Amino acid sequence: MGIGLLVGCLALLAIAVVIIVVVGIGLYNKLVGLKNRSENAWADVDVQLKRRYDLIPNLVETVKGYAGHERETLENVIKARQQAINVTDDVAKMAQAENVLTQALRQLFALSESYPELKADQSFLELQAALERIESALADSRRYYNAVVRDLNTTCEKFPSNIVANMFNFAKREYFELDDTAQREAPKVDFGR
Repeated sequence: MGIGLLVGCLALLAIAVVIIVVVGIGLYNKLVGLKNRSENAWADVDVQLKRRYDLIPNLVETVKGYAGHERETLENVIKARQQAINVTDDVAKMAQAENVLTQALRQLFALSESYPELKADQSFLELQAALERIESALADSRRYYNAVVRDLNTTCEKFPSNIVANMFNFAKREYFELDDTAQREAPKVDFGR
């Protein structure tokens, strides 16, 4: 009877070990999948940022043809673009540089209000429409990236996946967020009351 009990205990222990190993493998594979999805999502964001950077020189040249004496605004856009391109290793710094670039582009588009010829120029209108499409695609890519990062970070923090994450050095990632509170606020509507 003692041997039967010992065999039964060993069988239960073996089953428990197998279950732990299977769960561990499943959690590891989930973490690998989330890590790869987050890297792929970041690559999508990066593609949209590069498309944006490539469009800006054409936009600046078009504006320069009509508003060349607005040198400071044009230089600010070029400087902000270069600073955004140069930041590559830190998501938070990239978000900050992108916010500066967005502000500079807003100033550039505000110039078109002062120059009716520019506002009516077909090249400018096409570049403006292209930038709007890129901004929309960038916003979609950013949302997807942040959703995948949320899932990865949650998995890295939850028990028991946090044990597997720590054992295999899976790290949480940073969100790509806007710092500009004006972009986060809903627009104010005034019907002239």
